[in-house]
Amino acid sequence: MLNTIRKHGVTLALFAAGATGLTAAINLLTKSTIDVQAEKQQMALFSQVLPQDRYNNNLLKSCYVLNAPALGKGSHKVYIAMMDSAPVAAVMEATAPDGYSGNIQLLVGADFKGTVLGSRVTEHHETPGLGDKIELRHSDWITHFADKVINGANDSRWAVKKDGGDFDQFTGATITPRAVVNAVKRAGLFAETLPSQLNTLSPCEE
Repeated sequence: MLNTIRKHGVTLALFAAGATGLTAAINLLTKSTIDVQAEKQQMALFSQVLPQDRYNNNLLKSCYVLNAPALGKGSHKVYIAMMDSAPVAAVMEATAPDGYSGNIQLLVGADFKGTVLGSRVTEHHETPGLGDKIELRHSDWITHFADKVINGANDSRWAVKKDGGDFDQFTGATITPRAVVNAVKRAGLFAETLPSQLNTLSPCEE
């Protein structure tokens, strides 16, 4: 009886070890492929907010993490774009905390002279059919930030038309686009301060 139990125990142990080894091997073989695909997707998103001809460094290798109220609560990643080793622009994660249904996560590209180069919404919980028009697959509204210049914090053009600005609001939904406009403006203004901070930023962990 004891011998039978021992035999089954050894068999189960060997099976478990084999399954674990197989899983580890598969993970090792597929990890590099998964990482490459993830990097491609990230770079494709970057290209939507920062024209690829504006820089020639590897953005993923120029990542920093920082806490900046202008980008929203908590830590955000900032990617510094360089042209021939000279910093020229940034891609920033930003949060609009005042969406109709909570936080709206954004990716904003801007140069260091007050020009927003592009923006995309990466996560939101806004009302389908109304607030979700901030999302590219539902509307091209988010594309209208490209190449817009911010002339200081008091630039009144950076508001929805209902508030006297240049940006459309949505029928039946003003809170959502207002939140995005304000967040993109804050990120664009923050980008102007980045060159003086570059030597103090903390690199992202790999």
